[in-house]
Order: sequence, then structure tokens, then C-alpha cells
Amino acid sequence: MSKTILVVDDSASMRQVVSMALKTAGFKTVEACDGKDALSKLDGQKIHLIISDVNMPNMDGISFVKAAKALPAYRFTPVIMLTTESQADKKAQGQAAGAKAWVVKPFQPQQMLAAVNKLMMP
Repeated sequence: MSKTILVVDDSASMRQVVSMALKTAGFKTVEACDGKDALSKLDGQKIHLIISDVNMPNMDGISFVKAAKALPAYRFTPVIMLTTESQADKKAQGQAAGAKAWVVKPFQPQQMLAAVNKLMMP
């Protein structure tokens, strides 16, 4: 059974690029356009990993990760932040919220997949 990854980004083209790379590697994807939309998709379905942007309208990525980690079903779901942000304080906020990896845009799909595979290890 393929694993499901939630991709959260306000840029449709970025969601498309990330989803395509993940699907090519054999993953299923669920897409959300911001943190609020992503929370609505965390409805009990099994999500094996979350990839989220930081800067988004309605609910930013760090607020979304905190909210997702507060849900018992997703408390242990690994999170990768995929963002243009590279400042140490933003990374620290992401880690404090529960992010396990930080990938800076623009990124190479192989770089993102390496982080995904590392976090998906049983």
C-alpha cells in the first residue's frame, strides 16, 4: 500500500511540482492551499507525512503544524517545512511546532525525496 503525504502550499504550481515528484516516487498525495484547508483534510484519514509551506494566507505553516500536532491521530506524523524561509529563528519556531526537517525553496526533488524517505523509515 502506498503511503499518503499531505502537501500544503498556497502556490498551486508548487503543490503540483511537489505532488508530481512524490507520485513519481510511488506516494499518494492530498493537497491543501493553506493551513485551514489542510486542517480540514486531517479528518481521520491516515496521513504518513506532511509537507508544508510556512508563509500562507488564512493560517501559516507553523500555526498549522501546531494545530495538527494537537490532534491525537496526527501527533506523531512527521512534518517537513518546504519554504523560502532560511532564518534560524524561523527554523527554531518550526522545530518547536513539531517540524522534523526544513527544505528551502528552490529545491531539488531528490533533496526533498531524501528527506521524505528518511522520515518515512518504519
